[in-house]
Amino acid sequence: MSGLTILLVSTEPAKARAALTIALGAAAIGQRARIYAHEHAVALFTAAPPANAADAALARCGLPDLPALLAMSAEAGVALWVCQTGLAMTGLAMADLAPGTQAGGLVALLTTLGDDRLLTV
Repeated sequence: MSGLTILLVSTEPAKARAALTIALGAAAIGQRARIYAHEHAVALFTAAPPANAADAALARCGLPDLPALLAMSAEAGVALWVCQTGLAMTGLAMADLAPGTQAGGLVALLTTLGDDRLLTV
């Protein structure tokens, strides 16, 4: 069965939540799921992402916010990759990121794509 690899190229928290939700869906049906945060998008995978305006609305609806989705993804086996260039651009270190996040380059990601479907968010 093919998996799903998502390229997160946006710094918008809503798009990160969408990528994580889609990856969780793929993992729930037994597919390999990976998200690669490109350049400045790595800041969305920090251990404590900044709160945003949508958090209150999500809570009112009983929906998980970005930190909760990151934790759920780790538990479900979704692989979170961050761009090495993005780490340098943002000044973040691996210790700043959500548990289980790994650094890698886009070429490494693409060489391991296999039969995965590729989605850009």
